Formats: sequence, structure tokens, C-alpha cells
Amino acid sequence: MTLRIGAEEEFHVLDVESGRLVPRARAVLDRLNRPGFTTELQQSVVESNSGVHHTLDDLYADLAGARRRLDAAASSLGLAAVAAGTVPLARVTSRDVTANPRYRHMVDEYRRVADEQLICSAQVHVDVPDRDTAVRAMCLVSPWLPPLLALSASSPFWLGADTGYASWRTMLWQRWPTAGPAGCYSGADAYDRAMDELIRSGVISDAGMVYHDVRPSAHQRTLELRICDACPRVETVVLVTGLFRALVQDACDRLARGEPSRCDGHHEWLRAAAWRAARSGLEGPLVDPVTRRAVPARVALHGMPARLRPALEASGDWETVRDLLARALAEGSAAHRLRRAAEGEDLLASIDLMVAETRGAPSPRPAPPARAVRTRRPSPVVGGTGV
Repeated sequence: MTLRIGAEEEFHVLDVESGRLVPRARAVLDRLNRPGFTTELQQSVVESNSGVHHTLDDLYADLAGARRRLDAAASSLGLAAVAAGTVPLARVTSRDVTANPRYRHMVDEYRRVADEQLICSAQVHVDVPDRDTAVRAMCLVSPWLPPLLALSASSPFWLGADTGYASWRTMLWQRWPTAGPAGCYSGADAYDRAMDELIRSGVISDAGMVYHDVRPSAHQRTLELRICDACPRVETVVLVTGLFRALVQDACDRLARGEPSRCDGHHEWLRAAAWRAARSGLEGPLVDPVTRRAVPARVALHGMPARLRPALEASGDWETVRDLLARALAEGSAAHRLRRAAEGEDLLASIDLMVAETRGAPSPRPAPPARAVRTRRPSPVVGGTGV
């Protein structure tokens, strides 16, 4: 049986003229007036929720359609919606939190960590038979999540500067008290007891603040991937979804056969592997999930579909994942493309590229030789090309 899939995408709201992050998500949502879109902690972020699908093609069509609707709503207001882990130009303030008692509590409790939550992610849900399976599968899929982060890396810039990282979003995200590897548990009861203990400690206020790289959904019978940056190209979300579904299917099959998890209880290397992926993206070494040694990103990622081929073929995803992965490795991470655009021109050129890729437009031509940084930029063409 093919496991069903769904995705959540978060989008920054930018002013088209200046390229700066602006707290106008509510205005965009008012123009949308459709189900499937909602607010987030910061007023500068809009979240989109896909439907539930059996095929990657259907998921692609859903995500691309949601992006078109979001772009039309934002463009009508002189704004742009951007899928990326961070955007280059933003202002940190505690005044732009969404009006919601839970969010206000988070800002009051976590202060600068919440103020700097100017980040966006892509999250993937995959069906599981039951909550016990979801919890036990976490241990099996966790070693393979840092390469998925590397595929998604799209946040090299923060507050006007190049951070040197492919995913600075990861560095900001990991400051939350529950962010990082999920750990291993014997089943749902053990996991739920551990999460209840966290809540009783007062460090977090509810189960929604369990920010592990992967977690069983609190409201659906799914396993949820949470490690990835938001992705300018919708194809990257589809690629990550295909690989994650195969990981979950493989884990479910192994559990059904009674295979041991082979987890040694040491997850320090997993946090280190996530740091390596955030630093490198696809342009440097990653930690191999099997040997736990540094290898080129291409080696680590080519090993995933090879290992997961039975699961990929069973869901009909083999050719799609193979082709999308080949393209991703050939063209490099979004962080690499954005950095190259900025180096060729300026930070606003990288923002133009974010907008274009989010809309599904063809990538702009290679940037001309560097010139003086623009103080204003021409408005990009309103509306995408469609996908």
C-alpha cells in the first residue's frame, strides 16, 4: 500500500520595491480568503497546507497551484511571497508577532529567540499505520535526515550579511529548547511520557513546541519531517517528500519484519551531522549516515535512492526522485544559487532569484559583472509563469 503524503510550506512576505521583510501576512491572507493558508508566529510569514495525496505528481500540482494563488494575492498588494529559510533584508523586533495569546506568551518567554524567528521551513507528512509505528520509525529514519536538510538549504543570508552557512535557519532554529534529533523510544507510551515530562518542566508550554527534526503528528496519523528549510523551487519539496516517504516506508517494513533498530543510543553525531549539512549544503562534505564519516554530498545523497530503491519503486517514485536528485546535484543548493546571484550583482539580485524561483519562473540568466549596490530595484513582473 502506498503511503499518502502532504506538505506544509512557509513563505516570507516581502515588499516588492525594497525587497525587505514586512509584517503584512494578514493583508495577504485577507486577499486569499481560501482554506489551506494560515498565519504563523511572525506577521511576516504565511503558511500553506497541501491536501493529502498518493502521488508526487499530484502533490506537485497542489503545491504549485497554492504558490500561484499566494503570488497573485501578494502581487496585488505590491508584495511578494518567498519560500526560503531566511531572507537577506529584515528587521528584528518583538512588535510584529501575530495577535494570538500563545504566540504572545512565546515572545514573552523566549525573548530574542522568538524575536529572531524570521525563518521559514518546509514540512512533510507521511502516513503511518499507527502512533507506535510512527514513534519507533523515528529512530530508523533519523540518520538520513541531515542529507535532506542539505538538499533544502536556502538560507545563506541573515540581516544583510553572508553567514557562511548554507542553512542559517538551522542555526537559529536549534536555539529552541526542544529542537534537534528526536531520540529513540520503545513506543508511543514512552514517547508521550517523555513529552509530558517536558511540558511539566515548564520549559515548553504544549506539545506543539516539540520541535524535533522528526515527530509523530499530534493531530494526524502521520510522521512529520521538520528539519528542512523552505525551498524556493517546488521541485525540491517534491524530491524531499519522495525520499522521506521512502525512508518511512522502509522503516515500516523493517519494523513489520521485526528487525532491530540498531540504535546505540548516541545521538551526538546526529546533531553534528545536521550542523555539517547546514554549513555545507550540497557544496561541501556531509556525514555519511552509515559510516558516520565525512563524504562528499554527492556520495551521501546518491546512497539514499540506491538503498531505498525497493520503497521508491513500490510507490512509483523511483524515476521522479532519480531525475530530481540528478538535477539538484548538478545545479547545486538554493543557498549556492542565491550566493552566486549576490556575488555577481548584489543582495537584491538574490532576492529577485528567490521571488522568481518561488513563482516557478525560469532561472534568470547568469548575473553580469558586479556593479554598484542598488538602493532601489525595479518591480519584478507581477504573476508567475505557471508550472
